[in-house]
Amino acid sequence: MTADEAVGRLADGMTVGIGGWGSRRKPMALVRALLRSGLTDLTVVSNGGPDVGLLVAAGRVRKLVAPFVTLDSIPLEPHFRTARQRGEPELMELDEAIFLWGLTAAARRLPFLPVRAGLGSDVLRINPSLRTVTSPYPDGEELLAAPALDLDVALVHLNRADAHGNAQYLGPDPYYDDLFCEAAHEAYVSCERVVSSAEFAEGGGPQTLLVQRHCVTGVIEAPGGAHFTSCVPDYERDEAFQAAYAKAASDPVAWREFAERFLSGDEDDYRAAVAACRGEGA
Repeated sequence: MTADEAVGRLADGMTVGIGGWGSRRKPMALVRALLRSGLTDLTVVSNGGPDVGLLVAAGRVRKLVAPFVTLDSIPLEPHFRTARQRGEPELMELDEAIFLWGLTAAARRLPFLPVRAGLGSDVLRINPSLRTVTSPYPDGEELLAAPALDLDVALVHLNRADAHGNAQYLGPDPYYDDLFCEAAHEAYVSCERVVSSAEFAEGGGPQTLLVQRHCVTGVIEAPGGAHFTSCVPDYERDEAFQAAYAKAASDPVAWREFAERFLSGDEDDYRAAVAACRGEGA
């Protein structure tokens, strides 16, 4: 299906998990489709990057669950920073281990998983809804109960996928993309290229077949679909474009001009605008 067809199945108020990590292998074509859709009142669960920044800037996010929101080479995502300085959106800030085990609990259909992460830190102070549990065994240890991060839908981007929904990463890290898909009622996988199942063997071992078809609802072929984030080895992060994005985010007039140029049309328009930008040396 197309990105717009996938997003067309979503509804206001959903909890949306977005894969990738910071400014790495984000499903940006699907995020841009979300922006075109007008969907709002979303709860976004993400190892946040420009996906969060764009959706927050557009006023689509009611609540964010995240351990961080960064552009990697730029420490703080600028739209997120501005929004948080206004006290928006509602934020559940977890550390990475609680976030990981919250997704794992949801993937395993458990209400929570016990972890030591967060104990003795301000994570509990700023998240008063978090609870602890006591081990029922002789050790009697107090542990944090990482709540399941149940998702209505997951959006992820991988290097390759087949038409059945199996998907393969070829870069250095799987991030949590498999857990996002397994924790969601529906999952949509965009990819650089749709291939036959037999072609998976040419690019890596069985461990690279990260996402399995049983938890995938739709596949979207989207070359360059992670731009401007990286999708190694297909392409690195577009640092020049990211710098222009961050600079525009600091000024309302400049941001309106940026959004009009790059975000006002469909994905073909976006790619054409990026190509023109490269041609200008910007």
